[in-house]
Amino acid sequence: MKYYYILFFLLVLSSCKDSRRDNVLSILQEWEQKEIQFPSHSIFTIRGKDTVEYGLQDKYKILVYTDSLGCTSCKLYLPEWEKYIQMVDSLYPDAVQFLFFFTPKKKKKINRILLENRFNYPICVDEHDSINILNHFPSNANFQTFLLNQNNKVLAIGNPVHNLKIRELYLKIISGDDFASVMDEKLQTDIRFEQESVDMGTFDWEQEQVVYFVLLNTGKEYLVINDVTTSCGCITVEYPQEPIRPGRKINLKVKYKADYPEHFNKTLRVHCNAKSSPFQLKISGNAK
Repeated sequence: MKYYYILFFLLVLSSCKDSRRDNVLSILQEWEQKEIQFPSHSIFTIRGKDTVEYGLQDKYKILVYTDSLGCTSCKLYLPEWEKYIQMVDSLYPDAVQFLFFFTPKKKKKINRILLENRFNYPICVDEHDSINILNHFPSNANFQTFLLNQNNKVLAIGNPVHNLKIRELYLKIISGDDFASVMDEKLQTDIRFEQESVDMGTFDWEQEQVVYFVLLNTGKEYLVINDVTTSCGCITVEYPQEPIRPGRKINLKVKYKADYPEHFNKTLRVHCNAKSSPFQLKISGNAK
């Protein structure tokens, strides 16, 4: 139950509506430790063409169900799922099975989306919505992704490609320990910033400023950025969510928007699976 309370607060802490809090709590309580039933004859294919043997395995499972409501391509997020699968496999080789059940309005459309995205993982195109008939999943798409244990019982609910906190929660559960243990010594890498401080100079305080910090993964493992925290709400940071291969560079896009004229010195802290993490970066300037 402890993981459910963690996820519950992550999802609704910022919400001020009692009705939403009650609804989320009700869903979590209903699905806690519930065993997922799978159709007896599920056919998995690659890009809708090649049929593959893909039986249920005795390991953790991430079940992704997508119904036929709304924009199918918008809901699938296939490139993000591919990156997430690569990250999980790099952290826990052969520990998690991914199960995708899609119920499209038109099978040709889903096959076209799979081809366009070059998605090479097994997919069950469940035209008859069999898995939903067996389990009666929540209608809210935010609660149609599940982390299951080896016995197919629900450990957590939420979509890890949409929400960083849910992503971390899934890794905590899979690791069986604190999140810090996910990035143990053998999975740590080395990084280097081309510069660790940037002076933005003098500018109109009403104009948003943008700078980039270039980060290079100089180690031998994938680099995973868990979070970037800032010393002020006037700073926002954009960075890749997917793992960064050894030898690759990425940009951290930092935006600063002053609330009033000031001479400032602000800091950012980059939390990742690199030695000596977190790393501190600085921006300064004169917003006149």
